[in-house]
Amino acid sequence: MPQAAADVTRRCALAASFPGARALSVLCCRAPPMNDAAPPSSLRDALWPAWRADRVLFEDADLIVVDKPAGAPTHAPDAGRVDDAVTRVKALLAARGDAGAYLGIHQRLDRDTSGVLLFTRRREANPAVAREFEGRHVRKTYVACAARAPGRGKEGVLEHALAPGEDGAMRVVPKGDRRAQLAITRWRLIGAGPRGERALLELTPETGRTHQIRAQLAAVGAAVAGDPIYGGPPARRLLLHATALTLAHPSSGAPATFRAPVPPAFDEWIQGAEASAALASRDRVEALLREAADLRYGVARLPDTTCLRLANGAGDGLPGVTVDLYGDHFVVSLSSPEAEAAREAILDAALRLGPAGIYLKVRPKDSSRVVDTRREELAPREPVRGAAAPESFTVHELGLPFEVRLGDGLSTGVFLDQRENRRRVREISAGLRVLNLFAYTGPFTVAAVLGHARATTTVDVSRGVLAWARRNLDAIGADPAAHELVEADAIGWLEAAAKRGEKFDLAILDPPSFATTKKSRFSAESDYRPLAARVIKLLAPGGRLIACTNHRGVARLKLRRLLHEAAREALREVAQMKDLPEPVDFPADPGGECHLKSVLVTLKG
Repeated sequence: MPQAAADVTRRCALAASFPGARALSVLCCRAPPMNDAAPPSSLRDALWPAWRADRVLFEDADLIVVDKPAGAPTHAPDAGRVDDAVTRVKALLAARGDAGAYLGIHQRLDRDTSGVLLFTRRREANPAVAREFEGRHVRKTYVACAARAPGRGKEGVLEHALAPGEDGAMRVVPKGDRRAQLAITRWRLIGAGPRGERALLELTPETGRTHQIRAQLAAVGAAVAGDPIYGGPPARRLLLHATALTLAHPSSGAPATFRAPVPPAFDEWIQGAEASAALASRDRVEALLREAADLRYGVARLPDTTCLRLANGAGDGLPGVTVDLYGDHFVVSLSSPEAEAAREAILDAALRLGPAGIYLKVRPKDSSRVVDTRREELAPREPVRGAAAPESFTVHELGLPFEVRLGDGLSTGVFLDQRENRRRVREISAGLRVLNLFAYTGPFTVAAVLGHARATTTVDVSRGVLAWARRNLDAIGADPAAHELVEADAIGWLEAAAKRGEKFDLAILDPPSFATTKKSRFSAESDYRPLAARVIKLLAPGGRLIACTNHRGVARLKLRRLLHEAAREALREVAQMKDLPEPVDFPADPGGECHLKSVLVTLKG
């Protein structure tokens, strides 16, 4: 091994932080500190470097080894994506002045599996490393959480024949099946919950099949926690971590072991303390915020995008807490008694991430029913930490400009969870007449206009938000004659528009969960179907509807059923109904469904 590597070699213990774990001593290589990196030039550089320094486990002339976060694919699954490990490691090297650096790929980890990932730094190292992997000389060690151990006793061997199922997941098949591939994994129980009902497992695969560990554990009733594909118990992430990798170093031939520390989420799940541990201290909150930020790397690097959700409640291990980024400022929202009790620790932890200032929103359980959303105790006008932002300023989302006001009540001027739907509207609006109902400050209309819509109609009951929408449209040079704003109750306006015989090619329906006006009351749970029917009646042949709701009482399957019923009520035939995926910065609560459900309905022409 090169001297630089030998100098940082040390002894360490695998899973030593877990109660009841038996220590396994391994040789662990650590990267020497990098002193030549330039200091962060902005909040975005600080929060989203190409690769966090503590995630570079080892580096020398032959190898670079990183601790891949959960949620990051090894390779880019589609063109233009920048949050895969390969692209990020190359960006790290480029940031250090090595833009043309070679990076050899010899292994992969599933997107949601974290841990040790090794690359070669020069082509001359490839043959030796390839022989190690292809000859199965590489020893890989994983740690996983499961509801129980996969067998009696403290250790054992899993042996199955695996083959891909129709859904793409690996399934156990008879050994005589022509598609069968033998999978062998050794397991050892290294920790358990307070009552022995949860298991922390050390796993060593002896073969290298797709989803091997996940499929084999599921086959014996011990699926990995947080694994929806294989039926694992709920957890905020897939609790599978590649904790160690051992191979012969390509230059010296000496054994080298690289180790990635087991994330705290594993111990918290084993102890049943995920919720209580999350807000227990400022340090833990900060760690969870940084983990969440790591998962937002791809969003933060979107072109011309300066607003996003940094942390999304229990989906990021922070129940009752959300953190949104607008430019260089945070908006922290608290929506549970536990979060409110930990308010100061949460705000202090958020400030450690480096925002210019932090605004606070305290959201009651039924915040959509709150009459005065500008009450000081719910939404202080001034920042609670750091410096104030301008009273109003512009943020960008994929190039779309939106005016926001961080100190003006519970809302800011744009709902960040609709980013991907606005992208779709922009992509499909060319030449169309577009209807935007419950439009708020008009972000969907901005997307349609910049997507070259022929005409738009923007409807909202509030004169104040329509004036805001006009400012957003004026900022992009929208022609008022082609893009009208209508101050009206949406339900009454739909009835009048039907009588006038108006037709639209595309409609956006994203009503509040509850709404009360002088002329009507609306509840998404009971009134969504008749409302959608009125909208569908206004669609031209072949027209499309993007229908959304964030009401927790309307699940995705129920929304689809309501839309089918609405189409029948409107005497229209549906050509296609397509679920639209949720944005990656709004992960669902463990075991739950994302709060925003969106469906694209296309009528027959």
